[in-house]
Amino acid sequence: MADDPLFWLVAVAVLGVLGILMFGIGGFARGVDGKKSNKVMQLRIAAQFVAVLLILLFVWMRSGG
Repeated sequence: MADDPLFWLVAVAVLGVLGILMFGIGGFARGVDGKKSNKVMQLRIAAQFVAVLLILLFVWMRSGG
């Protein structure tokens, strides 16, 4: 599985979502204005959508699809 490039793409996407989430939570803790934090959370949702699609593609490809 580790030699599959799609696996690494999924891993990068998931880590990207985690990074955006941590950045957003840090912004809430520091008290960043609501407009900026809202944009960060919208970015997280979009990145999470892409990550889920990549995970589904990976599972489908591994199952013989």
